[in-house]
Amino acid sequence: MTITLYHVHDPMCSWCYAFKPTLDKLREELASNIKLVHVVGGLAKHSNETMPKEQQETIENIWYQIEEQVGTKFNHDFWRNCQPRRSTYLSCQATMLARYEGKEDEMIAGIQEAYYQEAKNPSDANTLTEVAKQIGLDEKKFEQDLKSPKIEQDLQDELNLRRSLYVRSFPSLVLKYKKELYPINLKYNDHEAMLKQIKDLTENIYF
Repeated sequence: MTITLYHVHDPMCSWCYAFKPTLDKLREELASNIKLVHVVGGLAKHSNETMPKEQQETIENIWYQIEEQVGTKFNHDFWRNCQPRRSTYLSCQATMLARYEGKEDEMIAGIQEAYYQEAKNPSDANTLTEVAKQIGLDEKKFEQDLKSPKIEQDLQDELNLRRSLYVRSFPSLVLKYKKELYPINLKYNDHEAMLKQIKDLTENIYF
């Protein structure tokens, strides 16, 4: 009797990056009949426009907030060295392409490392292609597939899946059994509290 735990995220979501270490611990201790499935949420559509200065400052302040509340560290050189764009769909497509090759986790980690630690811009295709190469994907094939009509349609289908889970904020965890959905309250530094929620829910599901 398999139960799905959906992790709805965006690889360019700073709160998702902060949540990753706790999510990894949670996944390690999930019951064997619970399958964790990543769903890309799509924070922002394709755009070539530079993010307004006010928005840049707002997001960088969120990084400072996360550092204080969760303890995650960010490389703030990104805001000085890159041309930030409010554009995450391409990184979502890159994550899905890696999924098809069995390397979804590696791509998520690679994008986050490039963005938050190396001050590179995952809104740029060349950054994503570089990550693809690093994790062992075929560089030329990845580059071609990244902007193909197929992956753009696949992303739209995945965004519809996210909507069907009634998720509007990232990250989110939703437990699904048959047609029933059970949102999980996130705890950024406490995987055991979420494990207890999941255990309590699954016990109720069975009985």
